[in-house]
Amino acid sequence: MDMSEWTSQARRGILEYSILLLISKKSRYGYELVTLLDQWEPLAVTEGTLYPLLRRLLKEKYIDSQWKESEAGPPRKYYSLTEAGHRLMEAMSLEWSKLSTAMNQIVMYRGEKS
Repeated sequence: MDMSEWTSQARRGILEYSILLLISKKSRYGYELVTLLDQWEPLAVTEGTLYPLLRRLLKEKYIDSQWKESEAGPPRKYYSLTEAGHRLMEAMSLEWSKLSTAMNQIVMYRGEKS
């Protein structure tokens, strides 16, 4: 099995969830999200991956954007959650909790002697 393909598939949904979580409390601009995600190597993304995802989330009305002046250069586009985005993030949080609990149980089960 090609692990890079498996990892890519697993990361797709997790990345969307991660972005929603990162902008849920505070509006953030694109490059800031890239930098934040770099802290967690498995979630590191390029701008070429991030911006299409942000555009899709905007189109689906899960996030909103607004331009703000920057002290360190040109204006930046900041992203924030819409009400629909908050509902999606909460639903994803519930599903993530169920999935991670089940996976942790399977990992522990696998470790048991039959």
